[in-house]
Amino acid sequence: MPRHLPSTRALLVFDAVARCHGVVKAADELCLTHSAVSQQLRLLEQQLGVRLVQRSARGTVLTEAGRRYHAQVAGDLLRLENHTLEAMAQRPDGERLLVGAVPVLAERWLLPRLSDFLAQQPACSVHLQVFPTQVYMDEPPFDVALQYDDATWPGAIVRPLRPERVVAVCAPQSRWRAAAWVGDFREVPLLQLSSRLGAWQAWFSQAGIDRHPANAMVGHRFDLFSMVLEAVRADLGIGLLPRYGVARELASGELRLAHAFEGDGPRGYSLFVAPHRADDPAVQAFGLWLDWQVAQEAEAVPQPGR
Repeated sequence: MPRHLPSTRALLVFDAVARCHGVVKAADELCLTHSAVSQQLRLLEQQLGVRLVQRSARGTVLTEAGRRYHAQVAGDLLRLENHTLEAMAQRPDGERLLVGAVPVLAERWLLPRLSDFLAQQPACSVHLQVFPTQVYMDEPPFDVALQYDDATWPGAIVRPLRPERVVAVCAPQSRWRAAAWVGDFREVPLLQLSSRLGAWQAWFSQAGIDRHPANAMVGHRFDLFSMVLEAVRADLGIGLLPRYGVARELASGELRLAHAFEGDGPRGYSLFVAPHRADDPAVQAFGLWLDWQVAQEAEAVPQPGR
């Protein structure tokens, strides 16, 4: 059955005409003659059976059908270009590993360690992308992924990777640290992560702290861990963050522990492997390297951060 696909040339011409609001400017951008652009537009309109542009004394404008069609195909052209560039960027003599990850884990835990893996696998090119936490995908476009234990990836091979430990942190000269250090959080502004509004209450329960606000979900609210971190730096309150996510700041003294207790995070992290890549040497090497990194971290003595 034949596919009803216009030529890429015709679509690129139509896109240029739509963006440039005219045939003349589109021809200049594409380094084509005016007649060549007009011919491609006519061929596209003939194939679709609809008028896409309206020519008048004031220039060329899109018809209503043309506006709708351009809104659809403009994104498709961009995706096609990105797919092409992605294919061109692959090393012919090496291996590509497409890794999806939770952003905070990628930025704060994986990336600082990644040079060690690349030294062991010099022919491997790693492409690191965000694996959305609360978005369902039938077939995530990754070879492997580091995600929360309860993430959904149908058919993936999943195994636990590492737990999450959370700590309460504050600015070095925080006005609330003295009270918080002795377990009195009643007047402390609690910085909230939007996706973890029950995290403070769980941490208080684990720590055995009963001097806390009546409603532990009240406070400034942020969508990203990085936003909570910056709010802590600005001394807007005390934040509850993964230990690995603030290890650098605690070690340097940029942040301090607001309380000595270190609690269990609500979820751990697992390694997800695409079923069609399970036997790939690069994927297997990456999994073994991750296990080694987790083991090394578990043996290390954490900085006190006081």
